[in-house]
Amino acid sequence: MKNFNIGKLTKAFNIEIDSIASDKSISHRCAMFSLFSKETSYIKNFLTAEDTLNTLSIVEQLGAKVKRDGSTVEISPRETLNEPNDVLDCGNSGTAIRLFCGFLASVDGAFTLNGDKYLNERPMKRVANPLRSIGANIDGREDGNKAPLFIRGAKELKPFTYTSPVDSAQVKSAMILAALRADGISKYKENELTRDHTERMLKGMGATLENDNEGFINIHPLKGHLKPLNITVPTDPSSGFFFALAAAITPNSRVLIKNVTLNPTRIEAYQVLKRMGAEVNFIEKQNVYEPIGDIEVSHKELNGVVVEDNISWLIDELPALSIAMSLAKGKSLVKNAKELRVKESDRIDSVLTNLKKCGVTFTEFEDGYEIIGGTLSKASINSHGDHRIAMSFSIAGLFCDMDIEDTDCILTSFPNFKELLDSLSK
Repeated sequence: MKNFNIGKLTKAFNIEIDSIASDKSISHRCAMFSLFSKETSYIKNFLTAEDTLNTLSIVEQLGAKVKRDGSTVEISPRETLNEPNDVLDCGNSGTAIRLFCGFLASVDGAFTLNGDKYLNERPMKRVANPLRSIGANIDGREDGNKAPLFIRGAKELKPFTYTSPVDSAQVKSAMILAALRADGISKYKENELTRDHTERMLKGMGATLENDNEGFINIHPLKGHLKPLNITVPTDPSSGFFFALAAAITPNSRVLIKNVTLNPTRIEAYQVLKRMGAEVNFIEKQNVYEPIGDIEVSHKELNGVVVEDNISWLIDELPALSIAMSLAKGKSLVKNAKELRVKESDRIDSVLTNLKKCGVTFTEFEDGYEIIGGTLSKASINSHGDHRIAMSFSIAGLFCDMDIEDTDCILTSFPNFKELLDSLSK
C-alpha cells in the first residue's frame, strides 16, 4: 500500500497536457463491443491501466485474439465466443462487471465474474434484477447482489419494456447489450440522460437504436454482426478534471487539456466550475463517434454553487468539485446525489470524513451535502481504496500540503497521475 505527500505549490503554472489518461469508459466499451463484429477492430490510445487491461484479458478469455503494441490494440473475435475455463477478473471496475453481465446474459455458456475486495462489496442487483426479469440467469452472494456473480447465458432473451428506477449508464448499457440478442424490439427509459457512449458507439458500428416520442430507447436485435471499430480513444475528461481543478484553485494558473471527449454527458463538471467563476473554454476539433477537442481552464475567484441537476453526469467528478467548493466564497450545496454512496466507496462519507480532517465545515444529507467554503488545512487522507478520492485530495495538497494514504488505487484509471502532478511544481 503506497502513500505519498503532495506539497503546496509556490508558483503559478501555465501548461498544455496531452498525456492525460485515455477515457476509461470508452476503452472498456471498445474492448467489449469488438466482440459484436467478425472483423478485426483497431483501437488507438487504449487506456493501459489495470481495470481496462483486465477487460482486455476477459475479451481474450472469451476467444478473441488480442494484439497490443503499447496503447494500440487490435482485437480479432471468433465467430462464436468461448466458454472460459477460469474466473473472469474485473478488478476494481463496476463498469466492466455490470456491462459484462448484460453482454454475457445472452451468450451460450457459463461465466463467473469476480473483482477485488472493493468491487465485491458493491451492489449488483441494480443490474442483476432487471436482467433476470427478461430471462437472464444470474446468481451470486446475497442472492446476486454481490460478486462473485455466476451467469448461465441464454441463447435468446425476451424483448422488454423497462423504465429504470435509477439513472445509471451501467444499468442502461447492460440492458442494451442484452437486448441486442433478444427476439424482438426492446424499450428502455431513464428519467435523466446518463452517459451515452454505449448508444453512440453501437450506432457507429451499425446497430439500430432509436429514441421515440415517449422517451424510450428502442433497441432492435442484431441481424448478424456489427462493423468493426476503428477509433482513437480520446482523453478522459474525468481524469483531466483534476488538472482543471488545479488551475482553478491556483492563482494566475492555466491549463489546456488536449484531445478530450466533449460529449455533453461528460463535461458537466467543467460547466459547474465555469458557474463557480473559473474561466472555461471548449474547443471542438472533430466529431465521429464522439465530439473531441480541447478544454482550457484558467484561475478566477470561485463562488459557491448549487448542484442538483444532471447528477449522473457528475458522479465521478463530485469529489474533486468538493475541493473547489471548500475553497470557494460562500456555501455550496449538492443534492440528488445518493448514487455517490454506491461507487468505489461511499463517496459522500469518504469526501466528508476527509474534509472534516481538513477543517471544512459541512452538513451531510442522505443524498448530498452542504459545504461552507473558505479554507482547507493539511491532513492525512484515507482514500478508502477509491481512486477519485485519492486524486481529489492530492489536488487539494497543491493548496495546503496533504498526505494521501493508500494510493495504489490510482493505477486503476490514471497510471501517470503522480508524474503529471509533480510536473506542476517544476
